[in-house]
Amino acid sequence: MATILYIEDNDDNLFMLSGRLQLAGHDVLTALDGESGIEKAVSDLPDLIIMDLILPGIDGWETTRQLKSIAATQNIPVIALSSNASTEDRARSLAAGCVDFDTKPVDFNRLLRKISACAV
Repeated sequence: MATILYIEDNDDNLFMLSGRLQLAGHDVLTALDGESGIEKAVSDLPDLIIMDLILPGIDGWETTRQLKSIAATQNIPVIALSSNASTEDRARSLAAGCVDFDTKPVDFNRLLRKISACAV
């Protein structure tokens, strides 16, 4: 299973999804904002990052761009996660460097398939 860094500022979402990912066998690291997410990604080098897009401080798009500009983290796949399912947000996420995009509320089985496809 994968080590996943979940960057999310909503405590309820963080608790729910982290718990479900752990029950599915993944190791889960968490960060509450983009800045601490970047620090954790650089220090722990997870297999995959799940990125909320609306974060305090720097948003998920900018956080992803910064991660992609750092040699140590540039190849870590990032899946964007947002309650806004617009095609604009999807396109913006892919342009920032995300490999995929998913929506909230989370369809957990669909997200697991995306994780499996990314974290080989």
